[in-house]
Amino acid sequence: MERNTDIDELVSLPRAVRPERFGAQFRNVDLAIALAPRSEDLRIVGATHAAVRVGYTYARRYLARVTARLFVNRMAVSEADPDLCERDPRRLVRHEVEQLLDLVALGGARERVSDLRLDLREEDRAAVASLPERPIVLHLAPRWFREGSTLASTVELARRLTTLGHPLLITANAEIAEALGAFSNVGPEAILRDLPFFHWAAVFERAACVVTVDTGATHVASAMRRPTVVAFEHRYFRLASQEWAPYRVPSCSLRKPESDDEASLARFRDEVVHGVADLIDA
Repeated sequence: MERNTDIDELVSLPRAVRPERFGAQFRNVDLAIALAPRSEDLRIVGATHAAVRVGYTYARRYLARVTARLFVNRMAVSEADPDLCERDPRRLVRHEVEQLLDLVALGGARERVSDLRLDLREEDRAAVASLPERPIVLHLAPRWFREGSTLASTVELARRLTTLGHPLLITANAEIAEALGAFSNVGPEAILRDLPFFHWAAVFERAACVVTVDTGATHVASAMRRPTVVAFEHRYFRLASQEWAPYRVPSCSLRKPESDDEASLARFRDEVVHGVADLIDA
């Protein structure tokens, strides 16, 4: 939300404060929207006593569909259901952006703006201007190293990405600091650690392609309108690859292997590399 000129104030719920008490601070508002189908969000919205209180829940959360009416007076029901999606490959789920825009419409908005927005400044671009142009940006996160992927396999993937004719940049945060040394010998132009948020977004803006697992990096890359390869978890892939896919950009959504045997890891690396190559050549 930083720099977003549509936001006048951002207030966080303290851990020690009950949602109802927190929401009661805002009894003067006309509209309150719960942007997540969580009990805490709905309770905050209900406590505002706003004339229009909007929220949503999932189709098969039958009890939540009843209790949500205690807090909101306009409610949407999402078709997202991980079990049903796995059982029926034909089941379609709209992107989360579209579902949230429906909540905005329930709140009374008449203009639908679908573009994602991050307010980069020239100073952000200047901070990364010395980096190579049109790199492949590999964003590292813990999901690269577990459940169908491993550190060693990801190091080999990084090495293969350097053969595609574009510089390789690696971004990461302190969460995986101990793993970064393993990537120093595979040939990246730079390993960029703990960048300020908008500098990180500016790195993505320069990219020929962004490669990531299912993290916020997917959505930052979409906001920067960059082609993206994203590897989703094997479990609930059919839901995740629809609801949280790269949004309105050229993309490739892949399913991580069910196991981390070498044959499965090799196939997965091939899929990632081919996905990047296809997007770069498109």
